[in-house]
Amino acid sequence: MSTPVIMVAVFTLFAVVVGASLWGLYSLANPTRTAQDRLRELGKGGRDESFLDDRGDDGGIERLAERLGALAKPQDEESESQLKLSMQNAGYRGRHAADVFGGIRVALALGLPMFVFLLLSIGGGETSTINILLYSVVSAAIGYYVPTLVLSNSITKRKEDLLKSFPDALDLLCSSVEAGLGLDAAFRRVAAEIQQAAPDLAQEFQLVNHEISAGVPRVSALRHLEQRTGLEEVRSLVNMLAQAERFGTSVAKSLRTHSAVVRKQRMSRAEAQAAAISPKLTVVMILFLMPVLMSVLLGPAALKAMATFGAM
Repeated sequence: MSTPVIMVAVFTLFAVVVGASLWGLYSLANPTRTAQDRLRELGKGGRDESFLDDRGDDGGIERLAERLGALAKPQDEESESQLKLSMQNAGYRGRHAADVFGGIRVALALGLPMFVFLLLSIGGGETSTINILLYSVVSAAIGYYVPTLVLSNSITKRKEDLLKSFPDALDLLCSSVEAGLGLDAAFRRVAAEIQQAAPDLAQEFQLVNHEISAGVPRVSALRHLEQRTGLEEVRSLVNMLAQAERFGTSVAKSLRTHSAVVRKQRMSRAEAQAAAISPKLTVVMILFLMPVLMSVLLGPAALKAMATFGAM
């Protein structure tokens, strides 16, 4: 087979892999169910689904992603549960989120070596077989582990977004309970009020209301909130509400105390970040400002000395 035919075949396969990866990223970033999905479910007579599932489509692309994801699927149940929990912490709650994530890893692990081979072929230079194998292995490893880094970054960013608005939402929740609303009604009220300012946290509170409306016990729904967010502050809130419901203590007083603690923790984090600015500025000054300052101060003297020695 001639070289142009091989290049065309590799480029076509690479385009297919890239297209599948882009579709996977789009499905993870847009996990909302549409009216068409619901109509398709009703047309099929319905199916047994959890109320937390965000996608109703089960087409061929999902099955393809599931088969690809099986290659990168964890072998033990603990690792698989941890992966699903990580997907929830990153905000991806679709049924096929873990499968699509594994499919993206496999697709990039296969696609990047093809792309490297295509670049080497287009370059036209002589490349040894060992170098080609080395580049392929390195690019496959990069393609396989980069989605994990992206997922970790997404989890960190989402936790920061949730934590930024959590103290204000907790104050509003406390005020709603003190005004006479029940805890379930207070969660609905807070979710509606913070929808524009904190959509992620509002969606989490709405999911708590949906679970309770579906018949899930309140403590279990709050435990699910703790698992989805992965925040220590939410875990403390859930434990406090569970103890208040168990022992019959005042929920309003408990919420007011916990709100004050959360605000103190936010102030402590802000002070720690402010204290870390000085060392960072010192490093920047040493690396960038000091060389420029030394060149400005000593530059004219050095030029004059060079001219003097040159004249002698």
